[in-house]
Amino acid sequence: MNKKAYGNRAEFLARLFLRLKGYQILEKNLTCGRGTTAGEVDIIAYHKNTLVFVEVKRRRKLEQAFYAISVKQQKRILNAAKFFFAQHSEFQGCDIRFDAVLIAGFFQIVHIKNAWQET
Repeated sequence: MNKKAYGNRAEFLARLFLRLKGYQILEKNLTCGRGTTAGEVDIIAYHKNTLVFVEVKRRRKLEQAFYAISVKQQKRILNAAKFFFAQHSEFQGCDIRFDAVLIAGFFQIVHIKNAWQET
């Protein structure tokens, strides 16, 4: 299985995991803009009046997955969040959170709420 297929499988598992926790999945693989400042986010979900922007990382070990979320990626997710809000005014009163779903080995999944803050 190639790298893209592993990533797609990890994102599918993350969406399923979040759904089982009561999250409503609104968008997947949202990309906006072009170039290095383009916004991209793996999952946008809604849960208890909170709009959640989720980065999914799969690595051999959970610690490796966590450290794979770069500051550059965080900025891209923030850009995607701004784009999403501009397109969806119905969510303007919601809280916002940036989460990570980390996947390692065979179905070892961890959901980290507030994995980083908007800077």
